[in-house]
Amino acid sequence: MLFSTRAEYGVRLMVELGRQEDGAPVALSAVAESERLPLSYLEHLVAKLRKAGLVESQRGAHGGYRLGRPADEIEMLEVVQALEGAISPMECFQADPEGKVSCSHETDGDHACATKLLWTRVQGGVTKALAGTTLAELVEFSDLHATAPTPKATAVGAA
Repeated sequence: MLFSTRAEYGVRLMVELGRQEDGAPVALSAVAESERLPLSYLEHLVAKLRKAGLVESQRGAHGGYRLGRPADEIEMLEVVQALEGAISPMECFQADPEGKVSCSHETDGDHACATKLLWTRVQGGVTKALAGTTLAELVEFSDLHATAPTPKATAVGAA
């Protein structure tokens, strides 16, 4: 199962916003530069995240974007669904808001879809992993695994 760059870049954007301890707004241009992402694409993604209530915007000279809620209250399932839509491992597979799964192949004949159980389990596993991961966890993981600055090289044999 592959997620698109919408999910990848959107999660990276959320991590950058989550790093702001004081909740100060961050300019998208700063995120684009630090994450090496296209600004125009981030503008599209932040609109979806804002519509979902995951980020807020502030206008003005010191404006930008910040989290709509504390990072420990934001599940990655919310972020991915805001950016990608419903989690679906196969094109024929659809889950309604109550979690009931239907398969378009079930109407092909008089028998149930032979693979529905498998794809239901896959969808459930992915959903559980995303729901069980908060933005705060990703921020902490990112901070712990940040690359340390490279020490300056010293001249060998200098007197």
